[in-house]
Amino acid sequence: MMDKWYVGVDLGGTTIKMAFVSDNGEIIKKWEIPTDTSDQGKNITKQIAESIDFQLKELNEPKARVSGIGMGAPGFIDMSRGFIYHAVNIGWRDFPLKNTLEKETGLPVAVDNDANIAALGEMWRGAGEAARDLLCITLGTGVGGGIIVNGQIVHGKSGTAGEIGHITVIHKDGVPCNCGKSGCLETVASATGIVRLAKEGLIRYPHSSLGELQHKQGRLTAKDIIEAAEKQDELALNVLETVGFYLGQAIAGLCNAFNPGKVIIGGGVSKAGKTLLDPVKKHFDTFALPLVAKDADFAIATLGNDAGVIGGAWIAKQQFN
Repeated sequence: MMDKWYVGVDLGGTTIKMAFVSDNGEIIKKWEIPTDTSDQGKNITKQIAESIDFQLKELNEPKARVSGIGMGAPGFIDMSRGFIYHAVNIGWRDFPLKNTLEKETGLPVAVDNDANIAALGEMWRGAGEAARDLLCITLGTGVGGGIIVNGQIVHGKSGTAGEIGHITVIHKDGVPCNCGKSGCLETVASATGIVRLAKEGLIRYPHSSLGELQHKQGRLTAKDIIEAAEKQDELALNVLETVGFYLGQAIAGLCNAFNPGKVIIGGGVSKAGKTLLDPVKKHFDTFALPLVAKDADFAIATLGNDAGVIGGAWIAKQQFN
């Protein structure tokens, strides 16, 4: 009898990452294709189907080897129907993703939010170390998250549970957020927010190395700020202390509500490692209940770009095993 394979698909605004994943979460083959957002993303499902067929042919494997597809997509999703209400970066609005992809591939499809599948990937094969209750936060261009309770993602009534980036952390005179509100965690803890805080701080810290770097490059990145903090630049350290305060406070509130054993921080900003984790943990300990703080083991995500495809395979395994 053939071992079962699952296809994990992680849809991003620029690339679609895909992989064949074994029953125990090992990546057999991974690849990516560009995301075709032309014509409101109408070609995406066809291109995914063609790409899967091509890779199976390359590996000389029959389609019967694949039990199903698990796909992570950005945007607001009706999980039960695999229906995308709105995915801004893709061009989809009221798009029946599950049904369309099933027709194109002839395989069963499970769909979830991209941040949720990254959290599931980390739980299964990454920093989660099989913890059953965990909080995963992704710090990238925005701030995403996944809440896992007893091994299952918490979706909520309309599928929007885990929108950690839109917890209000600045209650007065906060910066406008893409969601339409102001003062969201995303405005201070994302890569974009970190750069903004550094630029604003240059007035107070005129001798910071970041001022010279901005003048030289014409711009600053979150990576620049993290590297400057590692070299003990006062402004950069101040920025990460601010980020740590808001992030630590938000995480503490969430953990007080559901008492996870693991808190995993991923995304590009997480490459800061201890430089970010130390201030986050310090402020978390201030705001979390003592027993909650004792239970929560903080870790940096370990799967990187593979988290989404492994998490996608996990949801396919749960539904189509």
